[in-house]
Amino acid sequence: MLADGLKQILAAEYEAEQVKQLIIDKSKETIEQIKIDGEKAIVAARERAENELTELRKSADQKAMKEAADLASSTANRLATMHARSEKRLDLVAERIYERIVNV
Repeated sequence: MLADGLKQILAAEYEAEQVKQLIIDKSKETIEQIKIDGEKAIVAARERAENELTELRKSADQKAMKEAADLASSTANRLATMHARSEKRLDLVAERIYERIVNV
């Protein structure tokens, strides 16, 4: 009876050691899978960030080009207005000079 009890204790200890080893092995597998999933998530996040950055740069470039075109157009309009005014003033000055020369 003592031998049977000892055998049962040894069998239970062996079984407990087997369960413990199984849990350790499963834990290691789970940790490795979590590492792999984490690395995949990091790579995916990096790719999304790079894509978003590319889109933001493209958008900023387009906006800058539009603003530059608007500024160029505005500048061209101002230049044309100034040129037209200077032409009118030049005509006035020429007319006054002519009047002074003729009236002298």
